Amino acid sequence: MTFQLDSRLEADTIPVGDLALSSVLLLNDARFPWFVLVPRIAGVSEITDLTEEQAAQLMQEIRIATKVMLELSKPDKVNVGALGNIVTQLHVHVIGRFRSDPAWPGPVWGHGTRTPYPPHAASALIERAATLFAAA
Repeated sequence: MTFQLDSRLEADTIPVGDLALSSVLLLNDARFPWFVLVPRIAGVSEITDLTEEQAAQLMQEIRIATKVMLELSKPDKVNVGALGNIVTQLHVHVIGRFRSDPAWPGPVWGHGTRTPYPPHAASALIERAATLFAAA
């Protein structure tokens, strides 16, 4: 079985780059700074489907993504979650949250209508994020 990114994740995100285990994606919603880490392993839906080594690598990559989020957006809080109720392919959300964001203090899921990044803003954000991931 070959890894293929779920079509819903592909439609809603912009590629940032790859870490050792995971592809790093930016959710295309300018309301919230939001990375999605997707381990490039076919057929996994739960963190417990990973080997111990893969799970340890994913945790390290979550730590890296959190560090990048803190540097990139300077949020008040970083939320990390792996839900998978709709998209069952294993993916981890790393979301920068601000006390001033439209969903605060509630969850971001299902809140309002997604606002895509303008192309120039997406390009600049991706470039900066990619630089920070490379340095992490």
